[in-house]
Amino acid sequence: MSFFSYREGELHAEDVPVRAICDAHGTPAYIYSRAALENAYLEYERALEGCEHLVCYAVKANSNLAVLDVLARLGAGFDIVSGGELERVLQAGGDPAKIVFSGVSKTAAEMARALEAGIHCFNVESAAELEALNSVANAVGRPAPVSVRVNPDVDAKTHPYISTGLRENKFGVTMEEALRVYQRAAELEHVEIIGLDCHIGSQLTDISPYLDTLQRLLELIDTLAKAGITIRHLDLGGGLGVRYRDEEPPSIASFIAAIREQLGQRELTLMFEPGRSIAANAGILATRVEYLKPTAEHNFALVDAGMNDMIRPALYQAWLDIQPVSQAGSGQRAQWDIVGPVCETGDFLGKGRDLSLNQGDLLAMFGAGAYGFVMSSNYNTRGRAAELLVDGEQVHVARERESFTDMIRGEQRLPGS
Repeated sequence: MSFFSYREGELHAEDVPVRAICDAHGTPAYIYSRAALENAYLEYERALEGCEHLVCYAVKANSNLAVLDVLARLGAGFDIVSGGELERVLQAGGDPAKIVFSGVSKTAAEMARALEAGIHCFNVESAAELEALNSVANAVGRPAPVSVRVNPDVDAKTHPYISTGLRENKFGVTMEEALRVYQRAAELEHVEIIGLDCHIGSQLTDISPYLDTLQRLLELIDTLAKAGITIRHLDLGGGLGVRYRDEEPPSIASFIAAIREQLGQRELTLMFEPGRSIAANAGILATRVEYLKPTAEHNFALVDAGMNDMIRPALYQAWLDIQPVSQAGSGQRAQWDIVGPVCETGDFLGKGRDLSLNQGDLLAMFGAGAYGFVMSSNYNTRGRAAELLVDGEQVHVARERESFTDMIRGEQRLPGS
């Protein structure tokens, strides 16, 4: 089901024409669909009915307060990787008892704040972190619930920058280390072992790496049990892929069904940390064509969104579909490179797109709801885009467009003349 669809040739976000949104709020702009966010999250909930579970949305995918608010109202948990993300979840009404704290370099201050907030669990990623957490928990006077993030050395067969489950990746501890770390955790006075955590990568379109990982984790759970260490929850992370172009990822329902089948009758609470599969196709990036610049080598469509607004094509070589907001255009048909105003040759949103374009046309980049705005910057002193959330016929400003004053807040000139 798509919540961004054409009606009489005009792209709509739910029940609102995208052109009307852009006319009212300007471009570039991120436009999100509340119904799309809810539908994707509830697919996980429906697939997990009948077993103990917790679905923790990965805040890093899209951390806008309105997005988090939509999911918190549905009872979602949250996967965070910083103290700032913790504060965002709390600000948005998220339940701290449903928060898991991942990340390889948590500070003592972040640990203390999370303990005071009463989070569900820390996903510990190294032996050194475990020792630090024990000390912080002692100082705070509250035991720290922990899972150990295990790196199973499974190839997720995804882009190397978003692969997290190989031995050479910085995340988690190896399978060989895991038993020693758990044994040490059992000795420490101020930590409480409650789970086992794993995350092997992002944009996975094949279930088999998950099933391979699950088998290794279940064997580890049995080994831990023999050592007198009981695991109560199994967190399989996130990473389920979405369709951007011609990918064929499994449905959320079939993915969860395969996991549950392999899990069998084990009494474990199942946890997941989906981000992209909830947010990616719940958002578009709208941009306007400022100029057309045909050359002997390339046809450039110069738009008002750049790599500072959406860095994924330049950083990951990501392909996202780009289409006109209006299908009634009678512009110049060509293979267009959609490029932005940033002073970098790598500033592009898409290359070689077969489109009919006129100067002033609006374009929509689909699949932009995850890892879009959250990775944006002020490079070239460009204000970050507005974020808008559509709910039926209503458009809510989820984040105002950034002004120059916003950008220089906190900066100072040197004293004196």
